[in-house]
Amino acid sequence: MKPNLDTLKTEIEHHLEQSGMAVFYGYSRGLESVQGVYWDCDQYPDYKLFVKAAQIAGVKMIVFHQREFSADQLDEALEQLAGCDMPREEYHELERRLNEMRVYSSFVCAIELSFDHNGRVFIFDLRTDWYEDLSDILDEIQIMDAESDDDSDTPISGYFSKN
Repeated sequence: MKPNLDTLKTEIEHHLEQSGMAVFYGYSRGLESVQGVYWDCDQYPDYKLFVKAAQIAGVKMIVFHQREFSADQLDEALEQLAGCDMPREEYHELERRLNEMRVYSSFVCAIELSFDHNGRVFIFDLRTDWYEDLSDILDEIQIMDAESDDDSDTPISGYFSKN
């Protein structure tokens, strides 16, 4: 997939306008929706099929969200990484991978289309490959950070409280 979804964003907006769908520019609904149904973007990455499904279902409005990547996310991740207890080589590898992603600052990294139908939210969530990699790294750092916190909560061996 392309490293930037800016061109596709413009193409989608134009297609939605041509299709007669009302466009509501909103926030991502993926995390808030327990009843969310995700479109299979791996097998069917064409947003036009998603829009067509919405039209056939009688939907008149699509929620459009784009995420622009900010290097601030990398700064926060590097700060969290610094607090993790891990081998030096692994630390440097993650640090290098995060710093390499600075070239994507201000790129559109994710596009989400969604609509409501029969009490469910249907979601088309397309992300660049590098943003998927970043999400994986952030998950890894979060797990290591939690493990570091767990280790610091254990009592010192040989000491106990008589209270």
